[in-house]
Amino acid sequence: MRTLLPILLAALTACATSSPPGTEKGGLVPLRLDEEALSSAYTPRRMALLVGISEFDDPHWRSLRYPAKDATDLAAAMQDPARGRFDQVRVLTRPEETTRAAILQALRQLRKEAHRPDDVVVVYFSAHGTLARDATGELRRFLVTRDASYRAVAQTALAMDALKAEFDSLPSRRRLLVLASCHSGNGKSLLPKELETELNGIKSGFYARPLEESSRASMVFAACDWGETAREDEGLRNDIYTHFLIEGLGGGADRNADGAVTATEAHDYARRRTFAFTEGRQRPSAEIMEVGADPVVLSGSIARTGRPELFSYNPRLDGFTLKVDGEPRAELPGGAAVVPGKRTVELTKGDAVLVRREVDVGLGERLPLEQLLSEAFPRRSLSLLGGMFSFVDARSRSELLPVAPELALSLRLEDRPLRDFGLMFDVSFSTGKRALMLQPEDEVPFRYTTFSAGVAMPYLWRWERLSLFAGPRVAALYLGRSFDEETTAGGQSFFTVSPGVVGGVVLRMGERLELMTQAQLMLTYVVVDGEGQAVGFTGAWAGVGYRF
Repeated sequence: MRTLLPILLAALTACATSSPPGTEKGGLVPLRLDEEALSSAYTPRRMALLVGISEFDDPHWRSLRYPAKDATDLAAAMQDPARGRFDQVRVLTRPEETTRAAILQALRQLRKEAHRPDDVVVVYFSAHGTLARDATGELRRFLVTRDASYRAVAQTALAMDALKAEFDSLPSRRRLLVLASCHSGNGKSLLPKELETELNGIKSGFYARPLEESSRASMVFAACDWGETAREDEGLRNDIYTHFLIEGLGGGADRNADGAVTATEAHDYARRRTFAFTEGRQRPSAEIMEVGADPVVLSGSIARTGRPELFSYNPRLDGFTLKVDGEPRAELPGGAAVVPGKRTVELTKGDAVLVRREVDVGLGERLPLEQLLSEAFPRRSLSLLGGMFSFVDARSRSELLPVAPELALSLRLEDRPLRDFGLMFDVSFSTGKRALMLQPEDEVPFRYTTFSAGVAMPYLWRWERLSLFAGPRVAALYLGRSFDEETTAGGQSFFTVSPGVVGGVVLRMGERLELMTQAQLMLTYVVVDGEGQAVGFTGAWAGVGYRF
């Protein structure tokens, strides 16, 4: 927009200062815009902020050898016309640029500049990491800035919460945060002595991951997993993970051969190489909040439709092996490109097979493996439920039928006819004796029978073992009443077809067993003693279901 603004101002000035003969009424003249400038103003940009902190004011923080070089080398790869082709790369390595305040200011400036949702934004940190307890006593992660105090970490270092909050506020949907640091107390990490003593005293050296606000960032890459050490290497003259990340941008990470290296491809390449180089002691990790098409291109450009990719960054699948047609292809988290066509996909751990499915994948397709996992479990359920039937208004409960117990049977088909939707069929039945209170002391006993059959198409929200559903429902209701021979009413019956809504909760107790609750609210029209009236009726059920 900054490029477009001078053009618009010049055009408006021309309109205001000149009205040549023959112009239309009002002195308007045709507005001609430079198409190249207009296109440039709306073209997504590629921007990066790279921070390398090697030296620290507080002597308790030992100096690091390569963070400044890490940031500079990565900047060179990103600015290379043959590789990254980034439009703007800002590198912060000087002492005055690497304070906590300076880094936060740079992030806020980046937010102003990368204001388009389709801008590609990369933020990279190579520095010490540490742990400290905040004012509430909770364990938190921090990046050690140049001015961080060893004795007052929580007050002076850059909290990961604050960093992620700034990162999440970026308008771009294509953003990547890379953290070349660790919080283990070794390598590129230091811990205050008191905290180190506390953590070492915990049995087996185990301690829980510190609390943080959940990040909504598209992608967060870390040089190592929680509790591991991020290492520098004198032979590579870089942070190990950063070295292989840069190496992957040269084209070696383009696993699907489409001409571009995406963020996940670069991370998977660096992850495998780092794992092998450190003999399994350092395992880079990834937190990816958006699955599907990977829009963050770090190097090259998409020149052709790529080979199909199978991938997962879901923590539930960490440690599983992806096998394709019987051959191991990747350790998860990660992914692999495969030959198009019908492939037999397995997720295994040791001798155990979590899922084995045959899939048909085409060029350009990216298949999240957790989708296969969800499809592997039964998607149909038959539930036996008990509950109640009731008319909504008091008049109908007194003149038609009071609240009555009910038995129901419900069949649920998930992801039919569309993904995340379901088809539900239910039947319910009730019979017994009740009495109408037509007068304060005039009780009229009767027998009743109700039968209802409904069909619904609710939307499904699923989270771990819990599912919620809600949507429209149509049901047919039959109500029959028979009075004692002494009364003049005799027998009566009502039959209606009614629209309404249904909602419920499902809790999976295992692969086959589930607990289910369901409630519905319907609207119908009945004729009682020659008088028609619109009434609402409801039902609420709970019971156990079997998935098959």
